[in-house]
Amino acid sequence: MHVFLETERLVLRPFTEADADHLFALDSDPDVMRFLNGGKPTSRETVQAQILPRLLHDHPCFGTRGYWAAEEKATGTFVGWFEFRPLDDHSPAVVELGYRLNKAAWGKGYAPEGARALIHKGFTDLGVERVTADTMAVNTRSRRVMEKAGLSFLRNFTGDWPEAIEGSEHGEVEYELTRAAWEQRR
Repeated sequence: MHVFLETERLVLRPFTEADADHLFALDSDPDVMRFLNGGKPTSRETVQAQILPRLLHDHPCFGTRGYWAAEEKATGTFVGWFEFRPLDDHSPAVVELGYRLNKAAWGKGYAPEGARALIHKGFTDLGVERVTADTMAVNTRSRRVMEKAGLSFLRNFTGDWPEAIEGSEHGEVEYELTRAAWEQRR
């Protein structure tokens, strides 16, 4: 198994086709999907045809992927995934940070731990200049992870939701961290 990044408690590795069952289980939990699509489960066909190919995509500017399967280092248990994806396939300057963890992994500090490690790698090894992340304004848990990872609130905005879900009427929020701000805090 190729390891992209290790933290104190997590291993982040590239996804493989064999992760389809993990992704199906993750995206079938209504609580996990609450702020993404209102809690609807994702079909196995959608995981195979749309989600897995996106997670297996290599970004030329990184020479690697933008999504990482996260496992507990001690047990090898799949806990979810992290996104650290360049917004432009040909430039590492701006990346989007994201995360989706199994409910059993919530509240253990895994999300900020993985996010901080990816941010560090991005600013020190990958040529990243700015990290951005967004979520629904009412998703206070995700907003707290962004803050714990070092990102700061940038703006409120209204996204183009194909289907309104509970809370979407409050809009979305964007957080960011620049390399300069990160270096000042170190």
